[in-house]
Amino acid sequence: MATSRQSKSGAAERAAQLRAEINEHNRRYYALDDPSIPDAEYDALFRELQELEAQHPELLTPDSPTQRLGTAPLAKFEPVRHRVPMLSLNNAFEEEEVRAFDRRCREVLGVEEIEYSAEPKFDGLAVSLRYENGVFVQGATRGDGATGENVTQNLRTVRNLPLQLPAAKKPPAVLEVRGEVLMYKKDFAEMNRKQAETGGKAFVNPRNASAGALRQLDPRITATRPLRFMAYGVGDVSGRLAQGTHSELMAWLRGLGLPVNGEAATAKGPDGLLAYYARIQAKRRDLPFEIDGVVYKVNDFRQQEELGFVSRAPRFAVAHKFPAEEALTQVEDIYVNVGRTGALTPVARLVPVFVGGVTVTNVSLHNEEEVQRKDVLIGDTVFVRRAGDVIPELVSVVKERRPADARAFHMPRKCPVCGSAAVRLEGEAVTRCTGGLVCGAQRKGALIHFASRRAMDIEGLGEKLVDQLVEGGIVHTPADLYGLSVETLSGLERMGEKSAANVVEAIDRSRDTTLARFINALGIRNVGESTAADLARHFGALEPLLEADEERLEEVPDVGPTVADSIRKFLGEPHNRKVIERLVDPKDGGIRIEQASRPRNAAAGILSNKTFVLTGTLPGMTREEARDLIEAAGGKVQASVSKKTDWVVAGEAAGSKLDKAQALGVAVLDEPGLLALLKQKG
Repeated sequence: MATSRQSKSGAAERAAQLRAEINEHNRRYYALDDPSIPDAEYDALFRELQELEAQHPELLTPDSPTQRLGTAPLAKFEPVRHRVPMLSLNNAFEEEEVRAFDRRCREVLGVEEIEYSAEPKFDGLAVSLRYENGVFVQGATRGDGATGENVTQNLRTVRNLPLQLPAAKKPPAVLEVRGEVLMYKKDFAEMNRKQAETGGKAFVNPRNASAGALRQLDPRITATRPLRFMAYGVGDVSGRLAQGTHSELMAWLRGLGLPVNGEAATAKGPDGLLAYYARIQAKRRDLPFEIDGVVYKVNDFRQQEELGFVSRAPRFAVAHKFPAEEALTQVEDIYVNVGRTGALTPVARLVPVFVGGVTVTNVSLHNEEEVQRKDVLIGDTVFVRRAGDVIPELVSVVKERRPADARAFHMPRKCPVCGSAAVRLEGEAVTRCTGGLVCGAQRKGALIHFASRRAMDIEGLGEKLVDQLVEGGIVHTPADLYGLSVETLSGLERMGEKSAANVVEAIDRSRDTTLARFINALGIRNVGESTAADLARHFGALEPLLEADEERLEEVPDVGPTVADSIRKFLGEPHNRKVIERLVDPKDGGIRIEQASRPRNAAAGILSNKTFVLTGTLPGMTREEARDLIEAAGGKVQASVSKKTDWVVAGEAAGSKLDKAQALGVAVLDEPGLLALLKQKG
């Protein structure tokens, strides 16, 4: 910003530089639909030039960007001269600027209070629609405000744009409707999804997508894009309109069948305008379309005429812009964050940038594929977006600004936290650390899972206690739990001697467990309770499981290549093997695992490989107890109903699983029926 007066030569040089930059950005924005800077940065350049020209009037030239709009239309389209210029709007960014706008209007009109029409500022492409005797005959882009581009055939493909106005409403002989072509957020997301499926280029934002679609030479391409039109005013009209206010005009346009946004409202005085701004800003994320601010217009047309125009904008209207949601910054580095599940996530460290109301210094790049898809290099200049409370997102790279020394990012082969192997399983986008039992990043999650009811069942070892044990450096792996003493635990916050003794007793009780529980407790990815039980039944003991290769693992029912690969990588990680050895070493963890075998009761042979689904509340037992009975009899309990399910056991308040079972014809049992089945098979 030019906040102080510069020397004449310095000001002239800076003004020339600004004009060149702004003209180039106008060309990229209006002609190429490929902006290289966000709106906020463009606005800053524009305002700096305005201030320079105000300080040095001799620098003002007729061809300055401050004296005209946009850029000339593309040669590929027939030019359309606007009979009434399509002017831009001055911007306000701060509350005081809004109050100053209201004050200027009141002073010119000589009134104490003004009624305004307020409406969202669409982030699309401005167009004009010309109707003659109610028939749509021509459509044009705004272009440079005086001359636009003839996009009539493309506009005819916009589904919500009426090609003929109802004769019964008696529209004027000539009616030029002005508005915005835009794309709804959900339509934009779906279009980008289809682009990704077909290997096409993803669009950066709905505005660019809308502008690009409307400028297609082939209207058949435009017809495939989910464009919409939204009216916000009129231009050339034969005769004088009967409506006396802008809000009445918009209601009349709606009556003609033209799309008009329902968020518009009237407001009195600056406090009313600011209250509207706050309301729309709060709703911004929930609106179906993108907006970048709100527009205030003096509602009364006679007052609008009295206020008039400046060279490029009306005096009776202003755009109150929201804080920038997109900004440019530079990627200083890309590092890897390890999450609680072991997922390795590349994160871009940015030159700090203020966007969406906060300073952003880091942004997730999600996974290695995403880094490659967006072609992000260390050193790149990038667009960063943040809307409301949404997590900041790296939108795209400005490749024109890529430095010669930009470096590619490569996912590490070892976990940066624990040094264990980092692997990416087939069919997955995420790279993961295999050191689940030793990795500091996964430590809390691993311990909580290890102690959970369906695993080692260590009562009292909850999240808050685990937090203290990990953060105090007392426990690093599950094996360390078995060395805890009452003295150590009782010294922790909210842990008296009795509570500590109860936890130590629960840990001691867990030393006697089943192979299935122990396997489940390890927290191997893709191995849940059911698969752990299958592995226990198949191998019978821990040692054969530890030595099994992928081919042997795939012999286990329901263990396919992905699960086998996950098990092998986890058990093959040396760090994990050391923890397992400690857990079962009588001198260290001392866990005694009951050797698994085929179920001993007579029902086992008949229920082997039979599948059950439990739903609802059973009257005489918990679902966990029902699961134990079924698995002891050789059956398997699954989470969802399919055609392969043999029985669904339904209790009180059974939900959609029961409905699906009935629809598929799966046999349904209640609790007595389950017990009878088990007894009968015995």
